[in-house]
Amino acid sequence: MESSFNRRKFLKTVGVGAAVTSLGFKAPYVLAKKQVTLRVMGTHVTLQEELRQRAMRELGINLEFTPMGSAAVLQKAAADPSSFDLYEQWSDSINILWQADAIKPLDINRIVYWNEINSLTKTGKIAPEAKIGAGDSPNKLLFVQPDGTLGNKSSTKISFLPYVHNVDSFGYNTKFLDKGVPYKTESWAWLLDEKNRGKVALVNAPTIGIFDAALAAQGADLMKFNDIGNMSINEIDLLFSILLAKKREGHFSGFWTSVPQSVDFMKSNRVHIQSMFSPGVSACRGSGIPVVYASPKEGYRAWHGVMCMSKNVTGYVEEAAYKYMNWWLSGYPGAFIARQGYYISNPERSQPLMSIPEWDYWYNGKEATIELKGTDGKVSVHPGEIRDGGSYIKRFSNIAVWNTVMNNYDYSLDKWYELLNS
Repeated sequence: MESSFNRRKFLKTVGVGAAVTSLGFKAPYVLAKKQVTLRVMGTHVTLQEELRQRAMRELGINLEFTPMGSAAVLQKAAADPSSFDLYEQWSDSINILWQADAIKPLDINRIVYWNEINSLTKTGKIAPEAKIGAGDSPNKLLFVQPDGTLGNKSSTKISFLPYVHNVDSFGYNTKFLDKGVPYKTESWAWLLDEKNRGKVALVNAPTIGIFDAALAAQGADLMKFNDIGNMSINEIDLLFSILLAKKREGHFSGFWTSVPQSVDFMKSNRVHIQSMFSPGVSACRGSGIPVVYASPKEGYRAWHGVMCMSKNVTGYVEEAAYKYMNWWLSGYPGAFIARQGYYISNPERSQPLMSIPEWDYWYNGKEATIELKGTDGKVSVHPGEIRDGGSYIKRFSNIAVWNTVMNNYDYSLDKWYELLNS
């Protein structure tokens, strides 16, 4: 309204208001709204420049991406909802953001492709026979209940847009470690194996790294958990006593905070084995480093991407936020993100935008028939290779635990920082 007033004031001042009107000056032009800027905070794995540029072209909005390390981005978003409009990370962040009153419910009636979203998010299972896994499967956090809590009972309000997701494990360099057999000999225990001392790294994200460490400790028969997705105080104490002893022995060479840093760890030979995310594995392979993404016999640590809206968002910015969220499920982003090993919640819409060899390799677990490029344009898959862990269905049927904020999260957080600072 201020810009319209200033223009009228200008026309009156120069005395040409009638002349401009007689030339057919159109009201819609006068009232054209300012281009909306949407601030998206998240991590490097989805906040990529190619996606930003494409979305801005197709949606006619301005996008500001702020990628940060996973722990830092969650802390900032929870403490200051005015610092973002949309937040992208993983489902373990939802409980923290919801309890901090940093995000608002989304209306499924404004999610264009809601009915196409598959059962993984809505039920926790990609197939009826699949293991649901310990911890917070996404369906437990998705729906806003009548009392304002989050649960698995369907409603018209959701806490996040279900979009990218994957199963994580660890990557290892076959120049230094013998290649294992997927689901049979590859084990989380390798992260704590004495033969890898000094060449091991964990991800520095308290709600993620703790599960990699716990799966390793349990896989190595150093301890057992009653419920690995909700550890007791005694179990947390025992786990961190094991980790602290290992650190004092020089077992860990570092704790990485971002995917680029994890790639640097591998490139510099600082590590031979470490927690990894799929884009990091893809980047290493594109650089000629023979990294295998393990398919642990104990099962994967799974995560589901979440896109959340700040509680402060209203008006034109809210409209732009829904446009951007719907764009993510419209086909192209899902096809793009598949090339770094990620899945999308409605993959059938992305399938026509992928080549048959790409779809067969990334989703069906079939042998690659041609060279396949990652999102960076470098060849990351060579003919004859089969995706680590196999198909979408097989990988998501073998979940040990989901990224989770446990009941004793605050206690585990203190222990995690004690480990880092020891």
